[in-house]
Amino acid sequence: MSLGDGDPVNDFRPIEEFSLADLEAVQMLLRGGSVIDWHRLNFATEAEAREAVAAQEFHLDDPADMARIEAVKNSAISYLRRNFDFPIPKPVAQLDLVGLLMLASGKGHRQLCACTILKLMHIIHHLEARELLFMLPVSDQQIFHLVEEKVYRVIGGMLARGFPILEFIGGRKNKDSLYTKLLSKQEVLAAQIYDKVRFRIVTRSPDDIFPTLNYLTRHIFPFNYVIPGQSTNTLLHFRSYCDANPRLRTLLPDVQMPLEAEDLLSKLDNRFTASSYRVTHFVVDMPLRVSRELLAEAPPAAWALGPVVFAQTEFQVIRSRPRTP
Repeated sequence: MSLGDGDPVNDFRPIEEFSLADLEAVQMLLRGGSVIDWHRLNFATEAEAREAVAAQEFHLDDPADMARIEAVKNSAISYLRRNFDFPIPKPVAQLDLVGLLMLASGKGHRQLCACTILKLMHIIHHLEARELLFMLPVSDQQIFHLVEEKVYRVIGGMLARGFPILEFIGGRKNKDSLYTKLLSKQEVLAAQIYDKVRFRIVTRSPDDIFPTLNYLTRHIFPFNYVIPGQSTNTLLHFRSYCDANPRLRTLLPDVQMPLEAEDLLSKLDNRFTASSYRVTHFVVDMPLRVSRELLAEAPPAAWALGPVVFAQTEFQVIRSRPRTP
Protein backbone atom coordinates (compact mmCIF):
# COMPACT_ATOMS: atom_id res chain seq x y z
CA MET A 1 0.00 0.00 0.00
CA SER A 2 1.21 3.46 -0.75
CA LEU A 3 0.16 7.05 -0.49
CA GLY A 4 0.19 9.74 -3.12
CA ASP A 5 3.51 10.70 -4.65
CA GLY A 6 5.39 13.89 -3.97
CA ASP A 7 6.82 15.69 -0.97
CA PRO A 8 5.64 19.00 0.49
CA VAL A 9 7.40 22.00 -0.89
CA ASN A 10 9.43 24.27 1.32
CA ASP A 11 6.60 26.68 2.09
CA PHE A 12 6.58 27.06 5.86
CA ARG A 13 4.46 30.21 6.13
CA PRO A 14 5.37 32.78 8.80
CA ILE A 15 2.60 34.57 10.62
CA GLU A 16 3.42 37.79 8.75
CA GLU A 17 2.24 36.07 5.55
CA PHE A 18 -0.92 34.50 6.97
CA SER A 19 -4.13 34.88 5.00
CA LEU A 20 -7.60 34.84 6.54
CA ALA A 21 -7.98 31.24 5.33
CA ASP A 22 -4.77 30.32 7.18
CA LEU A 23 -5.96 31.87 10.43
CA GLU A 24 -9.38 30.23 10.27
CA ALA A 25 -7.80 26.82 9.66
CA VAL A 26 -5.67 27.24 12.80
CA GLN A 27 -8.67 28.40 14.80
CA MET A 28 -10.56 25.30 13.67
CA LEU A 29 -7.84 23.07 15.11
CA LEU A 30 -7.75 24.95 18.41
CA ARG A 31 -11.50 25.04 18.77
CA GLY A 32 -12.59 21.71 17.27
CA GLY A 33 -15.53 23.16 15.36
CA SER A 34 -17.29 22.02 12.20
CA VAL A 35 -17.20 23.50 8.70
CA ILE A 36 -20.88 22.61 8.41
CA ASP A 37 -21.48 25.67 10.61
CA TRP A 38 -19.49 27.96 8.32
CA HIS A 39 -21.20 30.36 5.94
CA ARG A 40 -18.24 31.06 3.65
CA LEU A 41 -14.69 30.14 2.71
CA ASN A 42 -11.89 32.66 2.45
CA PHE A 43 -9.50 31.45 -0.23
CA ALA A 44 -7.84 34.49 -1.75
CA THR A 45 -6.23 32.74 -4.72
CA GLU A 46 -6.82 29.70 -6.89
CA ALA A 47 -3.48 28.36 -5.68
CA GLU A 48 -4.87 28.24 -2.11
CA ALA A 49 -7.94 26.36 -3.35
CA ARG A 50 -5.83 23.85 -5.26
CA GLU A 51 -3.70 23.31 -2.19
CA ALA A 52 -6.86 22.58 -0.18
CA VAL A 53 -7.88 19.95 -2.73
CA ALA A 54 -4.43 18.33 -2.54
CA ALA A 55 -4.79 18.14 1.26
CA GLN A 56 -7.90 15.99 0.68
CA GLU A 57 -5.63 13.50 -1.16
CA PHE A 58 -7.20 14.24 -4.54
CA HIS A 59 -5.02 14.78 -7.61
CA LEU A 60 -6.43 17.34 -10.03
CA ASP A 61 -4.39 15.88 -12.87
CA ASP A 62 -5.83 12.38 -12.37
CA PRO A 63 -8.91 11.71 -14.57
CA ALA A 64 -10.20 9.09 -12.11
CA ASP A 65 -10.00 11.58 -9.24
CA MET A 66 -11.77 14.23 -11.28
CA ALA A 67 -14.53 11.75 -12.13
CA ARG A 68 -14.89 10.90 -8.44
CA ILE A 69 -15.16 14.57 -7.47
CA GLU A 70 -17.73 15.17 -10.21
CA ALA A 71 -19.80 12.20 -9.00
CA VAL A 72 -19.78 13.52 -5.42
CA LYS A 73 -20.76 16.99 -6.66
CA ASN A 74 -23.64 15.60 -8.72
CA SER A 75 -24.87 13.57 -5.73
CA ALA A 76 -24.83 16.72 -3.60
CA ILE A 77 -26.76 18.75 -6.16
CA SER A 78 -29.30 15.94 -6.66
CA TYR A 79 -29.87 15.74 -2.91
CA LEU A 80 -30.45 19.49 -2.60
CA ARG A 81 -32.88 19.56 -5.50
CA ARG A 82 -34.67 16.36 -4.46
CA ASN A 83 -35.19 17.21 -0.78
CA PHE A 84 -35.32 21.01 -0.68
CA ASP A 85 -36.04 22.07 -4.24
CA PHE A 86 -32.90 24.16 -3.77
CA PRO A 87 -32.35 26.48 -6.77
CA ILE A 88 -28.85 26.06 -8.17
CA PRO A 89 -27.95 28.17 -11.21
CA LYS A 90 -26.56 26.15 -14.11
CA PRO A 91 -23.23 28.05 -14.15
CA VAL A 92 -22.70 27.04 -10.51
CA ALA A 93 -23.63 23.40 -11.10
CA GLN A 94 -21.11 23.23 -13.95
CA LEU A 95 -18.14 24.45 -11.91
CA ASP A 96 -15.32 22.11 -10.97
CA LEU A 97 -14.20 21.75 -7.35
CA VAL A 98 -11.64 24.56 -7.49
CA GLY A 99 -14.25 26.82 -9.05
CA LEU A 100 -16.72 26.00 -6.27
CA LEU A 101 -14.11 26.72 -3.60
CA MET A 102 -13.37 30.11 -5.12
CA LEU A 103 -17.05 30.94 -5.57
CA ALA A 104 -17.71 29.97 -1.94
CA SER A 105 -15.09 32.58 -1.02
CA GLY A 106 -17.02 35.35 -2.76
CA LYS A 107 -20.35 37.05 -2.09
CA GLY A 108 -23.96 36.87 -3.21
CA HIS A 109 -26.52 34.15 -3.94
CA ARG A 110 -24.12 32.06 -6.00
CA GLN A 111 -21.67 32.09 -3.09
CA LEU A 112 -24.43 30.63 -0.90
CA CYS A 113 -25.11 27.95 -3.50
CA ALA A 114 -21.45 27.01 -3.72
CA CYS A 115 -21.13 26.78 0.08
CA THR A 116 -24.21 24.58 0.33
CA ILE A 117 -22.96 22.23 -2.39
CA LEU A 118 -19.55 21.96 -0.74
CA LYS A 119 -21.08 21.11 2.64
CA LEU A 120 -23.00 18.24 1.08
CA MET A 121 -19.91 17.12 -0.84
CA HIS A 122 -17.99 17.08 2.44
CA ILE A 123 -20.62 14.83 4.04
CA ILE A 124 -21.12 12.51 1.08
CA HIS A 125 -17.42 11.99 0.49
CA HIS A 126 -16.81 11.30 4.18
CA LEU A 127 -19.63 8.75 4.41
CA GLU A 128 -18.66 6.96 1.22
CA ALA A 129 -14.99 6.88 2.22
CA ARG A 130 -16.07 5.15 5.43
CA GLU A 131 -18.06 2.68 3.34
CA LEU A 132 -14.98 2.07 1.19
CA LEU A 133 -12.87 1.32 4.25
CA PHE A 134 -15.31 -1.40 5.34
CA MET A 135 -15.07 -3.00 1.90
CA LEU A 136 -11.28 -3.09 1.72
CA PRO A 137 -9.38 -6.21 2.80
CA VAL A 138 -7.27 -4.25 5.25
CA SER A 139 -6.65 -4.41 9.01
CA ASP A 140 -6.48 -1.58 11.53
CA GLN A 141 -2.75 -2.15 11.79
CA GLN A 142 -2.33 -1.62 8.04
CA ILE A 143 -4.33 1.60 8.23
CA PHE A 144 -2.22 2.76 11.16
CA HIS A 145 0.85 2.06 9.04
CA LEU A 146 -0.53 4.31 6.30
CA VAL A 147 -1.06 7.07 8.86
CA GLU A 148 2.47 6.75 10.16
CA GLU A 149 3.93 6.61 6.67
CA LYS A 150 2.21 9.85 5.71
CA VAL A 151 2.99 11.75 8.91
CA TYR A 152 6.61 10.61 9.10
CA ARG A 153 7.19 11.61 5.48
CA VAL A 154 5.89 15.14 5.98
CA ILE A 155 7.38 15.74 9.44
CA GLY A 156 10.67 14.20 8.31
CA GLY A 157 10.76 16.70 5.47
CA MET A 158 10.11 19.54 7.92
CA LEU A 159 12.97 18.41 10.14
CA ALA A 160 15.31 18.01 7.16
CA ARG A 161 14.55 21.57 6.04
CA GLY A 162 15.29 23.01 9.47
CA PHE A 163 11.72 23.99 10.32
CA PRO A 164 11.29 25.05 13.98
CA ILE A 165 10.54 21.62 15.46
CA LEU A 166 12.63 20.53 18.42
CA GLU A 167 11.08 17.13 18.98
CA PHE A 168 8.68 14.78 17.22
CA ILE A 169 7.24 11.65 18.79
CA GLY A 170 4.75 9.26 17.23
CA GLY A 171 3.28 5.93 18.13
CA ARG A 172 0.32 3.67 18.73
CA LYS A 173 -1.30 3.07 22.09
CA ASN A 174 -0.79 -0.45 23.38
CA LYS A 175 -3.77 -2.54 24.42
CA ASP A 176 -3.19 -2.05 28.14
CA SER A 177 -3.39 1.72 27.65
CA LEU A 178 -6.64 1.35 25.73
CA TYR A 179 -8.13 -0.88 28.44
CA THR A 180 -7.11 1.62 31.13
CA LYS A 181 -8.61 4.52 29.24
CA LEU A 182 -11.94 2.74 28.80
CA LEU A 183 -12.01 1.87 32.51
CA SER A 184 -11.31 5.45 33.60
CA LYS A 185 -13.90 7.25 31.45
CA GLN A 186 -17.66 7.26 31.25
CA GLU A 187 -17.50 6.78 27.48
CA VAL A 188 -16.93 3.05 27.28
CA LEU A 189 -17.17 2.38 23.55
CA ALA A 190 -13.93 1.53 21.78
CA ALA A 191 -15.09 3.61 18.80
CA GLN A 192 -14.82 6.68 21.03
CA ILE A 193 -11.09 6.26 21.56
CA TYR A 194 -9.61 8.79 19.17
CA ASP A 195 -5.95 8.49 20.02
CA LYS A 196 -5.07 4.95 18.99
CA VAL A 197 -2.49 6.64 16.77
CA ARG A 198 -1.02 9.87 18.12
CA PHE A 199 1.79 12.29 17.41
CA ARG A 200 3.44 15.00 19.48
CA ILE A 201 5.32 17.97 18.07
CA VAL A 202 7.41 20.33 20.19
CA THR A 203 8.08 23.73 18.62
CA ARG A 204 10.99 26.01 19.36
CA SER A 205 8.92 28.98 20.51
CA PRO A 206 5.29 30.08 20.93
CA ASP A 207 5.47 32.03 17.67
CA ASP A 208 6.18 28.78 15.80
CA ILE A 209 2.90 27.17 16.87
CA PHE A 210 0.57 28.88 14.37
CA PRO A 211 2.89 28.35 11.35
CA THR A 212 3.38 24.69 12.34
CA LEU A 213 -0.36 24.08 12.66
CA ASN A 214 -0.92 25.85 9.36
CA TYR A 215 1.66 23.68 7.61
CA LEU A 216 0.04 20.52 8.97
CA THR A 217 -3.37 21.50 7.58
CA ARG A 218 -1.87 22.00 4.15
CA HIS A 219 0.22 18.84 3.97
CA ILE A 220 -1.06 16.17 6.36
CA PHE A 221 -4.76 16.75 7.04
CA PRO A 222 -7.29 19.33 5.82
CA PHE A 223 -8.83 21.56 8.47
CA ASN A 224 -12.36 20.50 7.49
CA TYR A 225 -11.84 17.01 8.96
CA VAL A 226 -11.05 18.08 12.50
CA ILE A 227 -13.29 16.08 14.86
CA PRO A 228 -15.75 18.52 16.48
CA GLY A 229 -15.60 18.71 20.27
CA GLN A 230 -12.24 16.92 20.56
CA SER A 231 -9.89 19.92 20.74
CA THR A 232 -8.22 21.19 23.90
CA ASN A 233 -6.14 24.35 23.98
CA THR A 234 -4.39 25.29 27.19
CA LEU A 235 -1.30 26.52 25.38
CA LEU A 236 -2.38 30.00 24.37
CA HIS A 237 -5.44 32.21 24.30
CA PHE A 238 -6.43 32.58 20.65
CA ARG A 239 -7.91 36.07 20.72
CA SER A 240 -5.23 37.54 23.00
CA TYR A 241 -2.47 36.05 20.90
CA CYS A 242 -3.99 37.42 17.68
CA ASP A 243 -4.50 40.85 19.24
CA ALA A 244 -0.81 40.97 20.14
CA ASN A 245 0.32 40.26 16.57
CA PRO A 246 -0.04 43.09 13.99
CA ARG A 247 -0.84 40.78 11.06
CA LEU A 248 -3.29 38.56 12.92
CA ARG A 249 -4.96 41.57 14.52
CA THR A 250 -5.99 42.82 11.07
CA LEU A 251 -7.51 39.43 10.19
CA LEU A 252 -9.26 38.74 13.50
CA PRO A 253 -12.44 40.81 12.87
CA ASP A 254 -13.23 38.70 9.79
CA VAL A 255 -13.03 35.21 11.31
CA GLN A 256 -16.47 33.61 11.25
CA MET A 257 -16.33 31.37 14.33
CA PRO A 258 -17.43 33.22 17.49
CA LEU A 259 -14.46 34.33 19.56
CA GLU A 260 -16.45 33.91 22.76
CA ALA A 261 -16.11 30.14 22.36
CA GLU A 262 -12.34 30.44 22.74
CA ASP A 263 -12.82 31.90 26.23
CA LEU A 264 -14.94 28.90 27.23
CA LEU A 265 -12.56 26.33 25.74
CA SER A 266 -9.57 27.82 27.53
CA LYS A 267 -11.27 27.00 30.84
CA LEU A 268 -11.93 23.36 29.99
CA ASP A 269 -9.76 20.83 31.78
CA ASN A 270 -8.99 17.16 31.54
CA ARG A 271 -9.34 15.57 34.98
CA PHE A 272 -6.56 13.11 34.13
CA THR A 273 -4.04 15.76 33.10
CA ALA A 274 -1.83 17.82 35.39
CA SER A 275 -2.87 21.47 35.64
CA SER A 276 0.65 22.57 34.75
CA TYR A 277 0.57 20.73 31.42
CA ARG A 278 0.07 23.16 28.55
CA VAL A 279 -0.82 21.78 25.12
CA THR A 280 -2.94 22.22 22.05
CA HIS A 281 -4.53 18.88 21.34
CA PHE A 282 -6.91 17.91 18.55
CA VAL A 283 -8.16 14.88 16.66
CA VAL A 284 -8.52 14.69 12.89
CA ASP A 285 -10.05 12.19 10.53
CA MET A 286 -7.01 11.98 8.29
CA PRO A 287 -7.54 11.28 4.58
CA LEU A 288 -5.36 8.47 3.26
CA ARG A 289 -4.91 7.60 -0.38
CA VAL A 290 -4.85 3.84 -0.86
CA SER A 291 -3.09 2.08 -3.71
CA ARG A 292 -4.74 0.87 -6.88
CA GLU A 293 -3.54 -2.64 -6.02
CA LEU A 294 -5.53 -2.61 -2.80
CA LEU A 295 -8.62 -1.18 -4.51
CA ALA A 296 -8.41 -3.98 -7.08
CA GLU A 297 -8.84 -6.50 -4.24
CA ALA A 298 -12.09 -4.87 -3.09
CA PRO A 299 -15.58 -5.81 -4.38
CA PRO A 300 -16.64 -4.07 -7.63
CA ALA A 301 -19.08 -1.89 -5.65
CA ALA A 302 -16.09 -0.19 -4.03
CA TRP A 303 -14.50 0.97 -7.25
CA ALA A 304 -16.85 3.95 -7.61
CA LEU A 305 -16.07 5.24 -4.11
CA GLY A 306 -12.70 6.78 -4.96
CA PRO A 307 -9.21 6.13 -3.57
CA VAL A 308 -9.52 7.87 -0.18
CA VAL A 309 -10.25 6.45 3.28
CA PHE A 310 -10.04 8.08 6.70
CA ALA A 311 -8.33 7.27 9.99
CA GLN A 312 -8.82 9.15 13.26
CA THR A 313 -5.53 10.45 14.57
CA GLU A 314 -4.56 12.56 17.58
CA PHE A 315 -2.04 15.40 17.40
CA GLN A 316 -0.46 17.37 20.22
CA VAL A 317 1.57 20.51 19.68
CA ILE A 318 3.48 21.98 22.61
CA ARG A 319 6.19 24.58 22.96
CA SER A 320 9.56 23.95 24.48
CA ARG A 321 10.10 25.13 28.04
CA PRO A 322 12.84 27.70 28.62
CA ARG A 323 15.86 26.24 30.33
CA THR A 324 16.55 27.33 33.87
CA PRO A 325 20.08 28.48 34.71
